[in-house]
Amino acid sequence: MFELQIKPCAENEAEIVSELLEAFGALSVTMVDGADTPILEPAPGETPLWDNLVLQAHFATEAEAEEAWEVVTKNHPRLQHELCELPEQDWVRSSIADIKPKQFGENLWVCPSWLEPPDEAKTYILLDPGLAFGTGTHPTTSLCLQWLGSHDVSGQSVIDFGCGSGILALAALKLGASKAYAVDIDEQALIATKDNAEKNSIALDKLICEKPEALSQPADLMLANILLTPLLDLKEKLVTLTKPSGTLLLSGILKTQAQEVIDAYTGLGLRHINTAYEDEWALIELRKSTP
Repeated sequence: MFELQIKPCAENEAEIVSELLEAFGALSVTMVDGADTPILEPAPGETPLWDNLVLQAHFATEAEAEEAWEVVTKNHPRLQHELCELPEQDWVRSSIADIKPKQFGENLWVCPSWLEPPDEAKTYILLDPGLAFGTGTHPTTSLCLQWLGSHDVSGQSVIDFGCGSGILALAALKLGASKAYAVDIDEQALIATKDNAEKNSIALDKLICEKPEALSQPADLMLANILLTPLLDLKEKLVTLTKPSGTLLLSGILKTQAQEVIDAYTGLGLRHINTAYEDEWALIELRKSTP
């Protein structure tokens, strides 16, 4: 386990830097006071931060930590960092101890497997931690889950491109999708997805886990919660793998990057339906035209 410390970080940039770290694989991100400054009792509704913040992010590998720092420093060149290896311990478990069941849209809940789902949760996913763990807490995943929990995907085929923990594919199947293809270049992500499918009693004949190059059949719904560069580089492939009149949901991008993605995909003949936002992140909904 490796800890990346970023400092000094101002209050107005701490949240976006934290989200960048999470998007690039941080297992946890903690804000700590770099100057031992006390915060007295805040006014109702206020969540004040210290003036001199240090962000502590934990990564499974040194390479992931270095990649995340490279992205952060491009966007925030003033910041400094330190990287060190930590003694072995169960960081994933300790960092998610406060995760609680969460509702997305009207029809979907995500619940840690060690807790009982709420009585009102008629459709839910149980998830356990792992190297490709995702619980929907990050805004990019949350935006996708909110969309799924608010739309009828019954009988549709779905591709979860860059599946990570498989949370989006599993959610679609729980909500009535006929088949889901969970694809990722990372073998560990495919293993985690299969494990999570088993925990949720999802038959593997409805969930196909494979590498992206194995995809050949287009789907009704394309879910691509990846990053700006792969969304642009893979745009022709993602459009080809979407059926006529199908829907593309593109996430993993910042608000400031949304228009670039919209322009790239509408340039291929797709229709822009909506853009949803959560914090500094965006979800773009597009529709493929019938030829």
